[in-house]
Amino acid sequence: MNEKIDFVITWVDGNDEEWRNLRDSYNSNLGDSRNIRFREWDLLRYWFRGVEKFAPWVNRIHFVTCGHLPEWLNINHPKLHIVNHKDYIPEKYLPTFNSHTIELNLHRIEELEERFVYFNDDVFLINKVKPEDFFVDGLPCDIGVLGCISPGDKIVSNVVLNNLQIINKYFNKESYVNDGWWHAFNWCYGKNIIRTILLCPFRKHTGFFDHHLCVSFNKETFKKVWLAENELLHKTCSNKFRSRNDVSPWLVRYWQIASCSFYPHKVLGKYFVIGDRNLVRFISRQEGKIVCCNDIDENIDFEVYKNELQCVFEMILPDKSKFEK
Repeated sequence: MNEKIDFVITWVDGNDEEWRNLRDSYNSNLGDSRNIRFREWDLLRYWFRGVEKFAPWVNRIHFVTCGHLPEWLNINHPKLHIVNHKDYIPEKYLPTFNSHTIELNLHRIEELEERFVYFNDDVFLINKVKPEDFFVDGLPCDIGVLGCISPGDKIVSNVVLNNLQIINKYFNKESYVNDGWWHAFNWCYGKNIIRTILLCPFRKHTGFFDHHLCVSFNKETFKKVWLAENELLHKTCSNKFRSRNDVSPWLVRYWQIASCSFYPHKVLGKYFVIGDRNLVRFISRQEGKIVCCNDIDENIDFEVYKNELQCVFEMILPDKSKFEK
């Protein structure tokens, strides 16, 4: 495939005192401002090492922050584009501490290619990936298995429901299952197809299988969603912190799936909560291509797990990348 593919990663330095003071000055009980969401695990260099080793074909990396940068980062790397929030997010939404605002405006990044893969800073490449793992014939690769909302984080669950209300407003589930059967029941999904079969009787979309890894996007889909629901996205972006009334960039992913504007593909990796003993084994044995190390457990021994993760990433990615000084 000759089409250019960019990577986008968002990052915040939770140890930046100036940023913390600014965040606290806007702090309110109305949004999600938990400190656990901003803990710094010092794993970012391994994200860059993984990209250099396992995805050398990437066209460009857009590194999105509110202005702070890791002291070790080589900002002169020809593939690196440093993006400040103020460079692409409309001024009326700044400053923002709402990840949904940061993500829903990614399509506005200057020089961003039409096809890009979005990473949170807790999602890492741990094995070789190909362009065809992310895009085929210009279409973003994804898994189109149906799902349903389950109880969990009160903000996340509400946001997913908000996303689905929009999807059901514009897309017919019966059409997806019947007319889009190649997308809904593709053989590459393996046993996950059972989820779709069990959820077929429900008339409305109850959700999609969320893999919690990186996501392939076409910029054009962001534009379509903004055009269709400008007021709703404006309200989300006006919230300084994540709110249960928000929609999220998963809405854009769901839009791609519900409209069959994607290429069916198997899941490339696995999601783990830090503290899961299987996480270190998965990384050390490189059992998948991608891993998510999600920080949601406030009761774990932070320093112990931080050291453990740094050690296992150092084991598979010991060589300093050209993204490091």
